[in-house]
Amino acid sequence: MTPPNQVLQLIERFERNLAHYKQSGYKETEVRVEFIDPFFEALGWDIHNRQGRGELDKDVVHEDAIRVGGKTLAPDYSFRVGRARKFFLEAKKPAVSLKGDVGPAYQLRRYSWSVKLPLGVLTDFEEFAVYDCRQRPKPGDKAAVGRLMYITFDQYRERWNEIYEIFAKESVQQGSFDAYAQQTKTKRGSSEVDAELLKEIEGWRDVLARNIALRNGALSVYELNFCVQRTIDRIIFLRMCEDRGIEEYGQLLALTNGPHVYARLGEYYRRADEKYNAGLFDFTADTLTRSLLIDDKALKPILSSLYYPQCPYEFSVLPVEILGQVYEQFLGKVIRLTAGHRAKVEEKPEVKKAGGVYYTPSYIVDYIVSQTVGKLVQGKTPRQISKLRVLDPACGSGSFLLGAYQYLLDYHRQWYEDNDPAKHARRKQPAVYQASGGDWRLTGAEKKRILLNNIYGVDIDRQAVEVTKLSLLLQVLEGETEETLGQQLSLWRERALPDLGENIKCGNSLIGPDYFEAQLMPDEEEMRRVNPFDWESGFPEVMAAGGPSAGSGQGFDCVIGNPPYVRIQTMKEWAPTEVEFYKQQYAAASKGNYDIYVVFVERALQLLNERGRMGYILPHKFFQAKYGQPLRQLLAEGKHLAEVVHFGDQQVFTGASTYTCLLFLDKKGNQQFHYAKAHDLDAWRAAQTSEVSEDLGGLEGEIRADKVTEKEWNFVVGPGAPLFERLSEMPVKLGDVAHIFVGTQTSADKIFVLESCNSDGDFVVGTCKVTGEEVRVEANIVKPFLRGKDIRRYEPLEAIAFLICPYVIGKDKFQLMSEMELSSEYPLAYSYLKTHKTQLAARERGRFKGANWFAFGYPKSMILFQRPKIVVPDYNNVASFTLDDGGHFYKTGYGILLLDGITESPLYVLGLLNTSLLFQYLLQVGTTLRGGYVRFWTQFIERLPIRTINFDDPADVARHDKMVGLVERMLALHQKLSAAALPPDKQLYQRQIEATDRQIDALVYELYGLSEEEIGIVEGG
Repeated sequence: MTPPNQVLQLIERFERNLAHYKQSGYKETEVRVEFIDPFFEALGWDIHNRQGRGELDKDVVHEDAIRVGGKTLAPDYSFRVGRARKFFLEAKKPAVSLKGDVGPAYQLRRYSWSVKLPLGVLTDFEEFAVYDCRQRPKPGDKAAVGRLMYITFDQYRERWNEIYEIFAKESVQQGSFDAYAQQTKTKRGSSEVDAELLKEIEGWRDVLARNIALRNGALSVYELNFCVQRTIDRIIFLRMCEDRGIEEYGQLLALTNGPHVYARLGEYYRRADEKYNAGLFDFTADTLTRSLLIDDKALKPILSSLYYPQCPYEFSVLPVEILGQVYEQFLGKVIRLTAGHRAKVEEKPEVKKAGGVYYTPSYIVDYIVSQTVGKLVQGKTPRQISKLRVLDPACGSGSFLLGAYQYLLDYHRQWYEDNDPAKHARRKQPAVYQASGGDWRLTGAEKKRILLNNIYGVDIDRQAVEVTKLSLLLQVLEGETEETLGQQLSLWRERALPDLGENIKCGNSLIGPDYFEAQLMPDEEEMRRVNPFDWESGFPEVMAAGGPSAGSGQGFDCVIGNPPYVRIQTMKEWAPTEVEFYKQQYAAASKGNYDIYVVFVERALQLLNERGRMGYILPHKFFQAKYGQPLRQLLAEGKHLAEVVHFGDQQVFTGASTYTCLLFLDKKGNQQFHYAKAHDLDAWRAAQTSEVSEDLGGLEGEIRADKVTEKEWNFVVGPGAPLFERLSEMPVKLGDVAHIFVGTQTSADKIFVLESCNSDGDFVVGTCKVTGEEVRVEANIVKPFLRGKDIRRYEPLEAIAFLICPYVIGKDKFQLMSEMELSSEYPLAYSYLKTHKTQLAARERGRFKGANWFAFGYPKSMILFQRPKIVVPDYNNVASFTLDDGGHFYKTGYGILLLDGITESPLYVLGLLNTSLLFQYLLQVGTTLRGGYVRFWTQFIERLPIRTINFDDPADVARHDKMVGLVERMLALHQKLSAAALPPDKQLYQRQIEATDRQIDALVYELYGLSEEEIGIVEGG
């Protein structure tokens, strides 16, 4: 691609006057106006907002001045797509050597790293450098550290295509920039700002906890946690205010000069309370921290680490949501006290069981907010919006409330800008003011009004509540300066921040005060843990006309969030009484081993007013799980579904395998709802912000509410929906013609199952997984044992593991051998098992103590194993049914036996089950896992539609017999393929298998009556 004439002219002019531009008198402002601005305009960016877009929708934002090390600096340009920053550009004058000067590169990387932007651009037009900004910046880094691309102006002609494909606006919109960022990402040295900041404040917690516990021996564990958290919150708040120009830079650092740091810090807190009124510095309510003893040796390193050059964080640009991500992880641990009043930090039990804390990505928060808050404020005035009530009932560190608050701030600012802003600036209490750059901004008073009127949150964790408040208060201060805050104090005698004590509350959203009514003297420890919350007294104005169960017109307009995902099996370990309470109080918890998120859905509906809407991200497992039936019934009967975004096997949460959806409900009910199935998360995400994206990342459409029942939910939209519906309505399913049975559970596979076995006449030799030793037992007591990986489509079964089976199995029943019978008839097997008797008897808390110490835990399907059957593994990414005529046993997998009286051959059914048609159907009704895998669980495969044969119709019989013949050929070909040694032979058999597979699919299309269009849908996946 040749550069446009505009760029060619820039190159020629720069080359012609190079000596002039290299002089120190040629300013940065001049190179920006004369060269950098037109260069990026040629790349499609609206540098000067000639389209007149609102402040929120500009392509390029020239960032406000910020302060680093006491000096006023700023990233010169912020390039955005769909209101989201994509990269910073730092401009310098040509007199500066970008290739070797370390300062500009460090400056760019520090800005970008602090806001988690992967790439940044540094240019003086003479040089154009692209940096990987994912590495933690260090002041001593050479200019080449992190540099991915370096181009000089005389190379722009030949490398224009490379620049355009990454940095042109249309390229960024289409994902090329993100793709380049991903391609250039290296694990070496890469550390994101949230991970680094988390390590930093976790270190502070350790130091402060140990020192405060040591110096303040009367503190309880709850008081210690409070004091440590409050100290960290105050320091972070004040340090962020310094870098944003709200506080004088370096005040915390100055405290490290001299003794008695905490006493002098207390004076700073008192001044801050007078200025902010945030509750954060209120020593009237908080009498604990005022009298704390904290050693200087604990505080000085913490305060020093917050400043250049030790500190890599640029707090002036560090987004509040990143701080929230850090705190979300931080709150996963708690301080305990040992017997000697020594502090120890431990992971919370519920977090440990869940494998960690997972923060909701901002794009998910933004989408949920836009579909809830956004829908309800559309077209309304600030006065009308003032009555809107938004709730997160499990707010954690406040990410959803921050998202909702920011949406409301943006909406209000745009509304005032579009509706005579000067008039609203002249009011007695102005809503907006005009900044030095000419743009209109909300006043501090207006931001406070919106926050107090509209935002509400509850969390069971006291520390989480404090973090939510902190995050929201920092959001109020966004864009403020010492000057604007001073005006509030002098003109309106109003302190800078609101007290959020009446908006963000601590308590258990699911349990009310009636929980302890039957107890005269409830246990204090249990009261702290359960922490009941009374909605009527907690938010009296919102809940005035009744309670969560009253069904009145009162309640919240929006309930949003990411509720906890905790199975009751896990909860029973630390909260058994709550588990039973939920079962009695909530319909959604009334069946099976439910997950707590289903209760939060029911609670949300109770808390909504009649026009209210809920938006959650949660697992979609309840769509098909047995425990989800009561919730499905509740939602179906009320026609509450408004929108579902199903992510299938796409992983939203980094580091966790959690299968989620976005669920939107309306209290009043709907006649239809919008359904989207995202097959590509990146494409779906891009489609939410891109102006030009054609790929929506999935299929979407409308589904009638009367199609939704309490039965399993399998929503299908798009071209394949009519075919799926027709298959679903077929009268005969696999469960009608076959018995599907699970494997046997020994509860001690490492002992009962011998690995890598070989036959030795009347004996079998294998390896014990417990000891690693070779074991020799009698051949008549073992059964061939299959793993899931041993079961593959049409392939012959070969077991290299054997199961020691101490049971007598007859035609109709099976029975555990007596110990005498086992020892006399199978002395080798008995001797081996007896060496492990202690472990076997101790299984399941001693259930096997006594004569049955060698019994299986759950000896299921023992008789059925020996019969010829179809088998399938637990999961795979292709249809994986095959024939077992060797009496194999298995643990993970399923056996399928045709019922008595079924005329069709098992080979006919095997052929149907392995076809593309039924596998595509299974993908819709089953549980999909990452990587395209699907579960072959009974509850899913029993619903596969089976085309039965009319044996009175010769043509139908011919089709049946043709299928049986093709399947016999397929089994034989796979047998030959597995035995083949020569590559040409393997290729020969593989080609025949593929040809036979196509014949089977074609026959199935004929049997099921598919049209050419429907065949195309199936074969297109």
